[in-house]
Amino acid sequence: MPLPVTRASASPWLTVVLLCIGQMMIVLDQNIVNVALPAVQRDLGLSSENLVWVVNAYVIPFGGLLLLAGRLGDLFGAKPVFLTGIALFSASSMLCGVATGETFLIASRFLQGMGGAVASACILGMVATTFSDRREQAQAIAAYSFASAGGGAVGPLMGGVLTDLLSWHWIFFINAPIGAALVLVGMRALPGDRGEGMGKGTDFLGSLLVTSGMMLLVYTIVDAERVGWGAAQTLLLGPASMVLLMGFFVRQAMATSPLLPLSLLRSRSLVAANIVQFLMIAGMFGLLFFGTLYLQRVLRYGSLQAGLGFVPIAVVIAAVSLGLSTRLITRHGHRAMLLLGLALIVGAFVMLSFARLDGVYLVDFLPAGLVLGLGFGLAAPAVMGLGTTAVAPTEAGIASGLFNTTQQIGGATGLAVLSAFVSARTRSLDAAGKTEAESLVGAYHVAFLAAAAFTLTALIIGMSLLKATPSADVDRHGMASAGQDASVS
Repeated sequence: MPLPVTRASASPWLTVVLLCIGQMMIVLDQNIVNVALPAVQRDLGLSSENLVWVVNAYVIPFGGLLLLAGRLGDLFGAKPVFLTGIALFSASSMLCGVATGETFLIASRFLQGMGGAVASACILGMVATTFSDRREQAQAIAAYSFASAGGGAVGPLMGGVLTDLLSWHWIFFINAPIGAALVLVGMRALPGDRGEGMGKGTDFLGSLLVTSGMMLLVYTIVDAERVGWGAAQTLLLGPASMVLLMGFFVRQAMATSPLLPLSLLRSRSLVAANIVQFLMIAGMFGLLFFGTLYLQRVLRYGSLQAGLGFVPIAVVIAAVSLGLSTRLITRHGHRAMLLLGLALIVGAFVMLSFARLDGVYLVDFLPAGLVLGLGFGLAAPAVMGLGTTAVAPTEAGIASGLFNTTQQIGGATGLAVLSAFVSARTRSLDAAGKTEAESLVGAYHVAFLAAAAFTLTALIIGMSLLKATPSADVDRHGMASAGQDASVS
């Protein structure tokens, strides 16, 4: 039975295109900055300790506000919330571009993270409810998956091009015209939705608890690498964030209009999909971050060359996400394609763990990257489909916010844990008398194996919790059935 659709649009595919452009712009910005950091540091005279806050100042509000922003989309309508987020993101991007000092840049990045969270929290829910037909819905979710994955893969390339040919300022300036066009076109082209309104009230205490708890948790994770996992700050703030989040769930059980209806968590598909995505994204950050470092610090590629090295991976993700995955999901179901994709990702990370000190891109990096692109192109649309089709359209905003939250926390946690492994392994190899290059390669091997372990855990959880229902994953016409997404009674 097709899902009901709450939004009507004369051009539903235009809606999907606009939303995917917004998603790609936001994801691009998360990755494009990394390549430009050395240039930012030289130009503004940032210390190494403060340089990391050019990234963290964006990540903390982004991860902390997603759940609240998704609920605001349900209350006030996804369209106005999305456009407001894009407008804030674009305006703060301009502020980042004109920054002449570290304080101004870091503050502008914080605003940019807020805008990115507000816009991004609504996108997946809007994409998932644009179509009622299962095949078209799968195609729309696949396009969203490509926008997310493609933005991550293309980010290093664009960062290298803009920084080398123009300046680091343009990695921010480029967002302004794109965002302005999105707002102007979106005001007319995006379908309007009324939202639930504020008649029933909203859970302001719950909003305060979850936002402060998530921001504190993300801050603790991203700063743990600097101060240490055993430092007093980490040991104090980590449990404090957990107390705030536990208070949030207690509040949700008592509130008349909860921010996150706990009934959502009875959906086995929704909960399992979020856990699987958390682990999958935690592993994928191993490729984006340590893969780039391997190309630059071991193979001695420049920033532009390293960015170009990811282009074939982005092409594979695009081809699979936008074409092959929809047909396979429609024919075999979300669960089967998710498990196949995760298995391929595990294999790709194991392949990367054999990358050599005197390696060759075509042998040591590209084959594994292509396998990983194939796996991610299959797994990402499948896990998003499992998560978004498990809830009613009226709850699409909060489900989208929850999904994006686990994605951001997964990325932050994965990078922090993998970085800790790399640092420990590097010190161990240095103490054993290895050269700098040998220590780096050995440490990256550990990172890739840890990423494989993350993804293997996701595969095991997916096999255990995402069971086929009696109504089957695929009906006799080859279309995914509504029984795909079972919930625990």
